[in-house]
Amino acid sequence: MSTRLPGSKYKSVFDQGRPLRGRLFAAWVLHLPDAGRQAGVVVSKKSFHDAVDRNRAKRILREGFRLACESLRADVAWVLVGRASLGGRRTNDVRQELLRLARGGGLLASAPQGRAE
Repeated sequence: MSTRLPGSKYKSVFDQGRPLRGRLFAAWVLHLPDAGRQAGVVVSKKSFHDAVDRNRAKRILREGFRLACESLRADVAWVLVGRASLGGRRTNDVRQELLRLARGGGLLASAPQGRAE
């Protein structure tokens, strides 16, 4: 199963989801029964001027999510928005930040559903 969020769901996640703010990226999350641990990635030209840097930031966000997705709840759709501080970071940094945000938001697979920690 693909971990990429279909383009049609971005707007609903931004409009109806709740934000989680981290140092490397901001994340919007939305509970959807058919989410299937999917994530969309957004990196702006304002944060990363060069296309090479934007593409690297998107790759790092996608890979960090892929490494952490087994620990996340399956009924949550994610949109990750890269920040300028993501430059020069590695996928493990993104994975750790994602797990920290998920833990704080009660979105870990092992956390009881509906309970924020």
